[in-house]
Amino acid sequence: MNRIPVVAVVGPTASGKSDLAVEICLRFNGEVVSADSMQIYKGMDIATAKPTEDEKRNIPHHMMDFLDNTEPYSVALYQQAAADCIADIHGRGKLPVVVGGTGLYIDTLLNNVKLSEDSYDEELRRSLLNRAETEGADRLLEEVRAVDPEYAEKLHPNNVKRIVRALEVYKTTGTTMTEQLELSRRESPYDCCIIGLDAEDRQYLYDRIDRRVDIMLERGLESEARDYLSAENVSTSAQAIGYKELKPYFDGRISKEEAVGNLKRATRRYAKRQLTWFRRNECINWLFIDKYENKENLVKDALSIVENFGKEKKDEKSHVD
Repeated sequence: MNRIPVVAVVGPTASGKSDLAVEICLRFNGEVVSADSMQIYKGMDIATAKPTEDEKRNIPHHMMDFLDNTEPYSVALYQQAAADCIADIHGRGKLPVVVGGTGLYIDTLLNNVKLSEDSYDEELRRSLLNRAETEGADRLLEEVRAVDPEYAEKLHPNNVKRIVRALEVYKTTGTTMTEQLELSRRESPYDCCIIGLDAEDRQYLYDRIDRRVDIMLERGLESEARDYLSAENVSTSAQAIGYKELKPYFDGRISKEEAVGNLKRATRRYAKRQLTWFRRNECINWLFIDKYENKENLVKDALSIVENFGKEKKDEKSHVD
């Protein structure tokens, strides 16, 4: 099987993934494939930290900014569309560079996980959604935790869609999401070089997150959130971090200062969950951003990892031939 070479850049929010992915694309003639479950939506530019045109540096970015906020989306739909993107990029002689912090998207894509259609039960889903509305998503999350603590650790308490999906899968198949993901792995069509960004000093990362939130507010996050939340029939995208924390302020229930504090705390908690997910993967080459005096040295090490990975694969192929 001739596998497609793919580079992936993963890690928590505010670690510099997007910038590094662009640097890799510039060096190795690549194009970016986003693996972010919120960057798919149009209009959510500031809250999801989509790279600006200047930040893209003329590198094409795919799987980003293509879905209306009223449209539902699933991991299965992402997997198929992203796989098509990768095949197209490779077919044009370029390097696909997957970048993002949504671990489930990255795992299902790179590991070629087969997502079962048998576990969909529309009536059960509606019932669970109604329960989430009346009893609260926290109650349902505790039910997930009771049967699948590993997967529950990766779920945000406000991500009703995924909490409901986890219970739906368990109630219809008798297996947990963790078990489903393990059982459904197929041979991957990709040779993956995965680079992870983290910080040895957790406070260093948290300070970066706080600065990013401040920058988002300067760029107009409040206005974007007001516009987005005022739209009719918005999907679960309205649960994006940055919108739901500001809503109580818009409703006059808390001060702006409290809302910003809540937003920073929610983003830090999200970063911890991202790291919990990615640390399971022993194939990741970790780079610690707080150990570099400047960005140039970090980029240099990342490029070396990609280059050495390519050489190793060429050597393996020559031995087989």
